[in-house]
Amino acid sequence: IWWSSAAVTHGLMALFAMGSWISVNSLWVELPVVVYVLHEGWNLPAYLSVLIAFGNLGPIAVTVTHHCAPGRLNERVVIHCIQALAVVASALLAIFWSHTVIIAGAEKSVPFLLLTFVLSLVCCTSNVTFLPFMFRYPPQYIRTFFIGQGLSALFPCVVALGQGVGKLECKGVNGTVPEYLKEHFPAQNFFWFLFVMLSISALSFLALTRRQTASPPEVQKTAEEDHPLQNGGAPVSEEQVEQQAAARTFWTHRNIYLLALLALSNALTNGILPSVQSFSCLPYGTMTFHLSVVFGNIANPLACFLAMFFVLRTSAGLGALSLAGGGFAVYLLAVAALSPCPPLLGNPAGIALVVISWVFFTGFFSYLKVVIGTLLHEEGHAALLWCGISIQAGSLIGALTMFPLVNVYQVFERAQDCVDNCNL
Repeated sequence: IWWSSAAVTHGLMALFAMGSWISVNSLWVELPVVVYVLHEGWNLPAYLSVLIAFGNLGPIAVTVTHHCAPGRLNERVVIHCIQALAVVASALLAIFWSHTVIIAGAEKSVPFLLLTFVLSLVCCTSNVTFLPFMFRYPPQYIRTFFIGQGLSALFPCVVALGQGVGKLECKGVNGTVPEYLKEHFPAQNFFWFLFVMLSISALSFLALTRRQTASPPEVQKTAEEDHPLQNGGAPVSEEQVEQQAAARTFWTHRNIYLLALLALSNALTNGILPSVQSFSCLPYGTMTFHLSVVFGNIANPLACFLAMFFVLRTSAGLGALSLAGGGFAVYLLAVAALSPCPPLLGNPAGIALVVISWVFFTGFFSYLKVVIGTLLHEEGHAALLWCGISIQAGSLIGALTMFPLVNVYQVFERAQDCVDNCNL
C-alpha cells in the first residue's frame, strides 16, 4: 500500500526530474578541476557552451516529429532511450575523461568533448520529453517535477564543495601568489557520482511507469486542481492524452504571454546570469562565490516547494514577479560589468547584497517557472511541449547572447586572485 501512495509518487517524480539537467550542471561545476588536466585548458568553457548549443538538435528533432507525425512519438520510449544513453555516457566519462587523441599533430580531449556532447543532447532533449510526459499526472506533480530539477543543480554543487573545488591560499611575499589547493577526491570519482545519480533517475522513471498510483483521499478540490485528466490522482493512458490534446485550442494571448515570460526567465537563469556569476562574485572573494552558488541553488527547490501551496495566477502578478526578479538581475549584471572593482568592495554590505541578490533572483524566477508550468499543464499536452520548447529556446538565446560578450569581446574583466585589482 505504501508503495502505491502519493508520497512515493512525489518522491519518484523528484528523482526522475533530477536527471534532466544534472549532467550539464555537473560538467560546469567540475570545470575548475578538469581544466588543469585537459589540453584545452581554460578554453573548455567555450567548448562546453558550443556543445550545449549543438545539443539543441535533440529538441529540434522531437519538435519536428511532433509536427510531421502527430501522436506517433512515444514519449515514454524516448525518455527510456535518452536516460539509458546518459547512464552509459556518464560511465564512459568516468573512465575515459582524461584520455586524449592526436589530431593534426595536436592532442585533443576527444572522449571528454564527445561524451559532453552526448550528455548535452540528453539534457536539452529532456525539456521537450519530460514535461509533455507530465501531462499524464495531476497538476501538483509538475511542481514536484520542478523541485527535482532544482535538485539537479543543488546536488552537484554540494558534492563539488565537498570536493574542495576552487579553494586557494594566498602565499609568497605579501601574500600575492595564489596557490590552488588539491581536491579531496579526483574528477573520476565525481563523474562516478554523476553516473549513480543518472542511474537513480532512470530507475525512478522505470518505477513510475511500472506501478499504479493510489487514489488520494477525497478532499475538496480547488479550482486550481480541477483538471480533465486528474483521474483520481492516477496517471492516464496514451489514448486519453491524445484525445484531450486534440480537443484544446492553445494559441491564446494569455498562453503566448506565459511562454514569453518563460523564455525570458530561462534566458536569464540558464544563459545570461550564469555566464557572469564569477564576475559578479569573485571580486568580493571566493567565499562570496561559494555562498551565492549554494544559497542560490537552495532557493531554487524552496521556491518550487512554495508553489505546492500557493500558485499566483494573475497575469499582472506574474509580470510583477518577473520585474522584481529582473531588478535583481540588472543589479548583478551591473556588478559584473564593473568587475574587478564593483561597488562596496571590501565592505560586508557589498558581499551581503550580492549573495541576497542571487538568492532572490533565483527564487523569484524558479517560482515563476513552476507557476507557468502549472498553468500550461492545465492547457493540455501540446502546451507542455511548447513549455519545454520555450525553456530550451530561452536558455539557448541567453547563452548565445553572452558567449561573444564574455569569450570574444571580453566585455567583463576577471579579478586577479590575491591582488588588489583596484590599485594596479
